[in-house]
Amino acid sequence: MSVGTVKNYVGGEWRESKTREVMEVHNPATDEVIAMVPLSTREEVDEAVGVAHGAFADWRRTPPSARAQYLFRLKGLMEEHFEDLARTVTREEGKTLDEARGEMRRTIENIDVAAGIPSLMMGYNLEDIATGIDEELVRQPLGVFAMIPPFNFPAMVPWWFIPTAIATGNTYIVKPSERVPCSQNRIFEVLEDIELPPGVLNLVNGSKAVVDRLLEHPDVVGVSSVTSTPVAKHIYRKATEHGKRAQCQAGAFNFLVVMPDADLDRTIPALITSCFGCAGERCLSGSVVVPVGDTYEPLKQRFVEAAARLKVGDPSDEGVQMGPVISQHAKERILAYIERGLQEGAELILDGREVKVHGSDKGYFVGPTLFDRVRPEMSIAREEIFGPVRCIMRVDSLDQAINIIHDIPYGNAASIFTASGRAAREFKYRVMCGNIGINIGVPAPVAHFPFGGRKESFFGDLHGQGLDGVDFFTEKKVVISRW
Repeated sequence: MSVGTVKNYVGGEWRESKTREVMEVHNPATDEVIAMVPLSTREEVDEAVGVAHGAFADWRRTPPSARAQYLFRLKGLMEEHFEDLARTVTREEGKTLDEARGEMRRTIENIDVAAGIPSLMMGYNLEDIATGIDEELVRQPLGVFAMIPPFNFPAMVPWWFIPTAIATGNTYIVKPSERVPCSQNRIFEVLEDIELPPGVLNLVNGSKAVVDRLLEHPDVVGVSSVTSTPVAKHIYRKATEHGKRAQCQAGAFNFLVVMPDADLDRTIPALITSCFGCAGERCLSGSVVVPVGDTYEPLKQRFVEAAARLKVGDPSDEGVQMGPVISQHAKERILAYIERGLQEGAELILDGREVKVHGSDKGYFVGPTLFDRVRPEMSIAREEIFGPVRCIMRVDSLDQAINIIHDIPYGNAASIFTASGRAAREFKYRVMCGNIGINIGVPAPVAHFPFGGRKESFFGDLHGQGLDGVDFFTEKKVVISRW
């Protein structure tokens, strides 16, 4: 069966790339080739930047309330096409339908919040700072911004940034992950109907060469990205070397601390969702479950039983709870980590390597996998696996748990499960992570709040979402006047 090649969207029209280099896009559940993606040329990147740069002057003069109206219309269209968009995510990324629907709900939430830009962009003023002199602060857009998203949330992550960027008056270029280009392609088909001015929002497919050209192009003023830590370091270094703003979400390794007084009836489901939701391929997934003291034995027994009951299968089937990982390469890397854990002396108490999915013999499936007797120095207790392999690490005290969390280079998220306000306050006060959960397994900030991250989980000053996003996409100008 022949498959089509996705196109670029530049200047308000679809354009076939002139490149001869293309990559296959696979359905992770079946290994079926569902599309081809072009690796666009340097000249095509330059053309997109030129179009976006040319559109900026008129777009920045468009009143914020008028810009917001485009977002209101887009929100309505996204709701209208909600199920189709969710199924596109499932088909190319492999997350279950319920997970894909959750991703689309978060996508729309960011559009909804950015539509309030007339209030979010407001400055402030002060009369008579001296006799007859007034002072005011205004926010102004900067120009062309770019986005380099990951594969694991192909619809949502670009829309952490796009709505705020264009609502504040900037123009934008998205370079989707070459592994999952179809979701953004489909969203851009939907947004055609809102009739944004040509050049305000553009899409250019490609790989590292496209990213590097965006990072060095003199007319790109800033970049947002969500990637692994090594890639984030590269993006941040190259962007700042060329004088650009940069906000780079990076890798993660997240701990879930369970105190002896935790309500296990509520804690176990939260742990399962955190550890195995999205096949473990999200930056807020729990990596290590840390039972404190006497809760170790009952928690371990119930956690293993719950994980073993998860229904792994074709993510397009209703009722499936966990789908495949993104690629055969990812599966092989995950299996290598399981082997490494065994070599390091950890005890494999739930083995997901031989999971069988009826009708999906070629899919990239790894079942829920659990290691016990894990020590902090083991690679499986320190390195981002990005798959459904999780560890249990028993400790004697909350202090010991916090010290282990601080010993790794990441600082994305950490959660505690407890009935003690004192323990919860100690945890949220001391733990050096950007997103903290208290009896929450996936501490994902809603669109009004910035998406945190510390240490090697974030490079930059201003995070995505919320007022951080408004500040990132605008420059403050102070005006002092006397008449």
